[in-house]
Amino acid sequence: MEARCSIVFYFLMLLALSSAFAFPSKKQYKPCKHLVLYFHDIIYNGKNAGNATSAIVAAPDGANLTILAGQFHFGNIAVFDDPITLDNNLHSKPVGRAQGLYIYDTKNTFTSWLGFTFVLNSTDHQGTINFSGADPIMVKSRDISIVGGTGDFFMHRGIATIMTDAFEGEVYFRLRVDIKFYECW
Repeated sequence: MEARCSIVFYFLMLLALSSAFAFPSKKQYKPCKHLVLYFHDIIYNGKNAGNATSAIVAAPDGANLTILAGQFHFGNIAVFDDPITLDNNLHSKPVGRAQGLYIYDTKNTFTSWLGFTFVLNSTDHQGTINFSGADPIMVKSRDISIVGGTGDFFMHRGIATIMTDAFEGEVYFRLRVDIKFYECW
């Protein structure tokens, strides 16, 4: 009888332990911090030095540094120091600067590689947010990685969904940047 009770006891313990691990819950990721910002890029075209916030610094052999190269701008490298605003108005008070570069890296479509930092210096946010990733420009909504930060964003990581909010030819574009942090310290 005692042996039977021991077997039943061990069976029930085994059943209880196995049911605890049988259906692991899928972790739901929710952002620990969320921001939406806009950055405004005005590329230097040889005539707008006073307003330009970005410039072509490298181009394919024989290309002009004031006009983007043909054929999907392949080979152009541009640096920028763009104003960041809380809304989509270029003339709104800036809350910081977007500083970095983009490299047009594909021959058969408009695609670039982005590496940049948001330097925020407002009453709401102090610090930097670092971004890196591919930007398939013709896709309406695309994600790039947030790889770190400083100040209020110390060691934050997450995803930024960028959308081209407006553009005027090859001189001006505005990006809406929806920032979701999933690691906050």
